[in-house]
Amino acid sequence: MTIEAGAITGELELVTRPTTDGSAVEALVKYAGARDLYTIAGSPLRTTSAHKDEHQRLLQLLTTSGRVEPAGELPIDLTNP
Repeated sequence: MTIEAGAITGELELVTRPTTDGSAVEALVKYAGARDLYTIAGSPLRTTSAHKDEHQRLLQLLTTSGRVEPAGELPIDLTNP
C-alpha cells in the first residue's frame, strides 16, 4: 500500500535510502523503468541494521504473499507487518 496512490501492482522496483540523520530507512516503490516514486505506508522505518540488510529484509517482506481474506490478499503495510 502506498501513501500517494494506494495499492499498486505489477512489475515494481524497491528503492530504499537512509534518512538524513541515518536512524531510519525510507521505503519507496516505482513501476519498473518509471521515474515516479511512491512511499510505502509505514515508511520511514527506524532501523539499527545496515542499509543493505534493511533493503533485503524489506524486499523479502514485500515479495511474500500477505494474508488472504474472502475479498482477496491484504496489502502490505510496513506499520503492521
